[in-house]
Amino acid sequence: MALQALRVLVDMDGVLADFEGGFLKKFRARYPDKPYIALEDRRGFWVSEQYGRLAAELSEKAISIWESKNFFIELDPLPGAVEAVNILPTAELFVEVPGLPMLTIPFALQYAWVEKHFGPEFLEQIVLTRDKTVVSADLLIDDRPDIIGAEVNPSWEHVLFTACHNKHLQLEPPRRRLQSWSDDWRAILDSKRLRERVEG
Repeated sequence: MALQALRVLVDMDGVLADFEGGFLKKFRARYPDKPYIALEDRRGFWVSEQYGRLAAELSEKAISIWESKNFFIELDPLPGAVEAVNILPTAELFVEVPGLPMLTIPFALQYAWVEKHFGPEFLEQIVLTRDKTVVSADLLIDDRPDIIGAEVNPSWEHVLFTACHNKHLQLEPPRRRLQSWSDDWRAILDSKRLRERVEG
């Protein structure tokens, strides 16, 4: 029996692209005399908020990093991300661009990153939205713990992708994590297919 197709929505920053690692590297290079937050000490989704708690001026300095010209295109993919995306059928996989805090960034920069790592044909798989809750999908893989929007009960199941800023959070069942792309992400997809087959 053929496997049931799923629609999987994958966030870009922090799930496919190493936003946190790229940010910290550039912040330390640009502001070597300023305090910084090591990855193991990151807490909370908003980088600029945590830096602002160190010193008010650091919030704007943090924002200036990801607003810099080549920040996005120079981000490395997270380990295993490219391989995982290339295994998933394109009919199932859609990349969400951009994240909410990045609305001041020209969309072309995120598109260029996707094209660089996944090829020009993959640009058709991009979903551009400010509100993920209105996008119809079976799974959303995202590092942001709280996804809110117009729909109180979105169609997708949110699988929390582990990042330095959320690894300390305890999830209440039935919420699930994907620790990394070396984790068994296929099992999450298979269990979702099985669950939908049973419920359908």
